[in-house]
Amino acid sequence: MAGKHQGLGRGLDALIKDGTTTAKKATKKKAPVAKAAPVPDQSGVREVPVAKVIASPWQPRTVFDSEALTELVESVKVHGVLQPLLVRMVGTKFELIAGERRLRASQAAQLKKIPVIVIEASDEKALEIALIENLQREDLNPIEEAEGYALLLKKFSMTQDQVAKQVGKARASVANALRLLELSDGIRKYVSDGLLSVGHAKVLLSVDNDKEKEILARRTIKEGMSVRALERLVKKLNLPPKKSRAEKSDLPTEYLQTLTDELHQFFGTSIRISPSKTLTNGRKVKGSLEIDYHNNDELDRLLTIMGYSSDL
Repeated sequence: MAGKHQGLGRGLDALIKDGTTTAKKATKKKAPVAKAAPVPDQSGVREVPVAKVIASPWQPRTVFDSEALTELVESVKVHGVLQPLLVRMVGTKFELIAGERRLRASQAAQLKKIPVIVIEASDEKALEIALIENLQREDLNPIEEAEGYALLLKKFSMTQDQVAKQVGKARASVANALRLLELSDGIRKYVSDGLLSVGHAKVLLSVDNDKEKEILARRTIKEGMSVRALERLVKKLNLPPKKSRAEKSDLPTEYLQTLTDELHQFFGTSIRISPSKTLTNGRKVKGSLEIDYHNNDELDRLLTIMGYSSDL
């Protein structure tokens, strides 16, 4: 993801202290809110069984670097989990809000217990916090980020403006990210895997033909094409047709139709007239007269009508 995510106006601390929700109520129909069970000290850290911590359905991150995760597992085995996970109560389980890598590492390290902070959080809040934590850590790939925004829009009936305010980003940034979801699954996978950059994706979005998009995406990867090189190629492919030269027919349209009808009767066969034309620079474009015939006898008849005779 290009650049550091500075200026996320609301940090995790602010979000946690906000209460159950920060999203505006756009509609009355909202996703059901998971009620949190009373917790003696919601601001404090507590140890809970790893087996009781469950994954979040709102987790925006789906791709995890296996090498980095392996290193974290080794660290957890030696030092334990140094930063508590953020969770909420769902029934008798602790649903994860933030800390997916730490949970996976703890499970891989076969820890029995893990430190957590339990908060009350609606579904909107859980997704919002998960998004912001990952954005601040720059852990999301561009497609995951876009899908997180799309979930806020669709599931919680939020507007792009509301999403932008909630995650502390410009509305244009959210809108540009969401455009990536217009790409095919295959191209989105290339972006997720880092084979194509967001810059490449934006160029491909300018191509109308979906099949052409796929061909260009594969070619870009195969040739290691830069964004600038892809731009030049797309520009070349999308060159508009040359403007036709301004021209004026030498025969008025009404007369052309009359003459065509009269010649059709005269020759007894179909004829076509393409009138000569005069360009704005004074140059002439030749016209043509086509007369149909079906066999040699008819050709002889037409030649006779035109006064042609052969001495052969």
